[in-house]
Order: sequence, then C-alpha cells, then structure tokens
Amino acid sequence: MSTREIFDGRLEAALLLLPTIVVSVVFLYYPTALAVRTSFFDSGFGRQDEFVGLENYVTILTSSDYRSSVLLSVLFAALVVIGVISFSLYVTFLIHEVESGQTAYLLSVIWPYALPPAVGALVFLFMLHPTLGVLTGPIEALGIDLDWFNNGRQAFVVVVLAAIWKQIGYNVIFMIASMNTIPDALTETARLDGVSRFRRLVSVYVPIMTPTLFFLVIINTIYAFFSTFAFVDLLTSGGPSSATNILIFDLYQEGFSFFNFGIASTKSVVLFLVVGVLMYVQFRVTDEYSYYGG
Repeated sequence: MSTREIFDGRLEAALLLLPTIVVSVVFLYYPTALAVRTSFFDSGFGRQDEFVGLENYVTILTSSDYRSSVLLSVLFAALVVIGVISFSLYVTFLIHEVESGQTAYLLSVIWPYALPPAVGALVFLFMLHPTLGVLTGPIEALGIDLDWFNNGRQAFVVVVLAAIWKQIGYNVIFMIASMNTIPDALTETARLDGVSRFRRLVSVYVPIMTPTLFFLVIINTIYAFFSTFAFVDLLTSGGPSSATNILIFDLYQEGFSFFNFGIASTKSVVLFLVVGVLMYVQFRVTDEYSYYGG
C-alpha cells in the first residue's frame, strides 16, 4: 500500500512550491532582471547611474577584443565538451569491461569532480607548473618546452586540459549508469560476430546511449561557459596576452576589477544569449538523433 499523500487543492500545491519559488525569485530571476536593467545604464562604482540605452551593447559588439573573447570562448567550450565526452566515454567503457575492482576504478575517476574548482586548479598548477610541476620534467624530456606562463597557446591548452580533467568524473557517473542498462545479450552477440571492442563501443553502445550523451553535451556546454572561472583565474588570470580571456573571466574583470557595472551586465546578457542559442541548437539536434528504443 502506497504511503504517499496526494494534494488535490491548489493552495497545498502552492505552499509546497513556495520555498522553491522564493529562492528562484531572490537568487535567479531578480538578479537576472537587475543585470538586464543595468546593461542599459552607464553604471560604476562611486558614480550616478546614467541611462544610455543600447550604447553598452554597441560598445562591446564593436570591440575587436570582445569579439575575440567570444570566439575564444566558443572554441574553448567546443574543445572542453568534445574532450570531456570522448575521454569519459573511453574511460567508462574500460571500467564497464573489467570483471573485478570496478568500484575502485570508479572512485579513482570520480574523485577530481568532488574537489572544489579552485582546489582542482591548484592541483593542476602544481602538476604543470613550468618550473616546479611534478610533470614538467617528464614532459620536457619529450622535447616539449613547457612555458605556459608566457606562451599563449600553451596556456590555453593547459586551461582546457584542467577543465576536462575536472569534469570527467561527473560524466562517468551518468555514462556508466547508461552503459549498464545495455542488455548483456547484445554484447555477447557482438562478441560472437567478431566485432572489435572499439567498433562495439562506437556502433553498438553509443547509439543506445545517445539520450544520456546529448544530456551531457548540454551540461558540459553550460559548465564550459559558466563554471571554469576558477581555472582561468588561478592558472592564467586571462593571460598571457588575453590568450585565455574567456567570456566569464572577462565580465568578472569588467565588473570587479574595473568596476564598470553597466558594461559587465551587458556582457553577462550577451553571454546568456550566446549560451541560449547553443542550447536551442543542441536541443534540436537531440530531438532528431536521440535513440529511445522501439
């Protein structure tokens, strides 16, 4: 016998939803509305707000530095999403294939995700510091001069790798759950037909896992745009020469280093629109290519 209670009245439903609504309004909708409003003002620390209309939008959209930051952020997000999905899928497949010790392997893969982003950035800094890093010597022994404090391309690669490393555990959790739902009979049939392990992963497992994979693409895109601030801040501070000045760090500097609240709010609105467009495209692709059985 079910012990769940069913609330038929609207008042009871409203009371149950009230805490969520209050939190959403205070910490989500009101700040969003305030940011949109501030984007139409010349606003800064210690000066009176002055309405300027669309001037802030014209200023940033005609700025070559800002357009470069947008393109850099899109490239960064694409590399992070592709890297996270690809590496997580491969690691998940390896864990799924082992017959013993699966729990230990899962824990070892998931633990970086449990670290706060700032701690994860510091761990990566100690591993790849150009002079003190524990991996610097072995890398330079391969003939690679590691100097990402001064080399923009190297700094960009380091931040991308740090962001990928931090997010793998989250993806593996969902992927292993999805992969475990694949019928054993399907796996055995593929093995009897002589299908290689890689071919089995790509042609058998991935199509069945598409709903989970597309969900993770969306989550990883949001992560790449909004949750990678700590890596840029602690590893490169946007440098060298703005090589890692992605949008989330750029608007932080505008607001909290230069105290141009109007421009910072404008950049936050544009960032929201960029991610919103990408989300729309991804949802359309999800509907078209996801496999739900049947």
